[in-house]
Amino acid sequence: MQAVVSTYWIGLSAIAWREIAKFMRQTERLISAIVRPLLWLLVFAAGLHDLLGVSIIPPYRTYVQYQEYVLPGLIGIVVLFQCMQSALSMVYDREAGVMRVMLVTPLPRNFLLFSKICAATALSILQVYAFLLVARLVGFGFPGFGWLYILPAVALVGLLLGSIGLLVSVYTPKIENFAGMMNFVVFPMFFLSAALYPLWKLREAGATIIFWLASANPFTYAVELIRFAAYGQLDWLSLAVVAAAALVAFFFAARGYNPQAGAIRTIRRT
Repeated sequence: MQAVVSTYWIGLSAIAWREIAKFMRQTERLISAIVRPLLWLLVFAAGLHDLLGVSIIPPYRTYVQYQEYVLPGLIGIVVLFQCMQSALSMVYDREAGVMRVMLVTPLPRNFLLFSKICAATALSILQVYAFLLVARLVGFGFPGFGWLYILPAVALVGLLLGSIGLLVSVYTPKIENFAGMMNFVVFPMFFLSAALYPLWKLREAGATIIFWLASANPFTYAVELIRFAAYGQLDWLSLAVVAAAALVAFFFAARGYNPQAGAIRTIRRT
């Protein structure tokens, strides 16, 4: 039993460190991961500060600035973009034959895919805390130990979005098609959610269809899970939806994954 656990741990750590090493060689990814949400926080949120004041809704106990409300949503977008970037890496590994090499190992295919998602989640956590550090330097952050409370929530959200990214990669056989597919997934998930505005404002504005679409969006519950965790609270509904959606997405992604799809084949010369 100990030998089996050791084998699985070695496989998980090897895949995770491979992804982390690739990320460390691409410093522009870390910079973009910080700059993108920081622009939203300093420019977009500042412009909507007076327009979208947030009333007293859970988990807040008083009126809050819009920048404070949008911060969990920006954390969600950091995780979302990183998981989609990792999904792009999965498509590349599949084309280059890396996944076929990994499947030679005695580890199950589903575990290898799960390890890739765990690596994406670890990178997401790294980028989230880098963003929070910079946000704190410019005067925005969570009260008390909120930065620490969000860690389990961010990890679970990373597993959800990593599974969705894997599912997207399953139905994207060619790497050149991935950018369009990623935009098709990322922007509706982000804008049709509670990341930028509370859902009750959509209903109040008469946008009933958008309200129901946002209510059915798992990213809404991912953001709310982070939001409540930042204030030391647990939203059980968000936890259940995020966990269930992660399991469903991973199930269909692992079931449909084909390491041969889109593989670059060599031409034999006679």
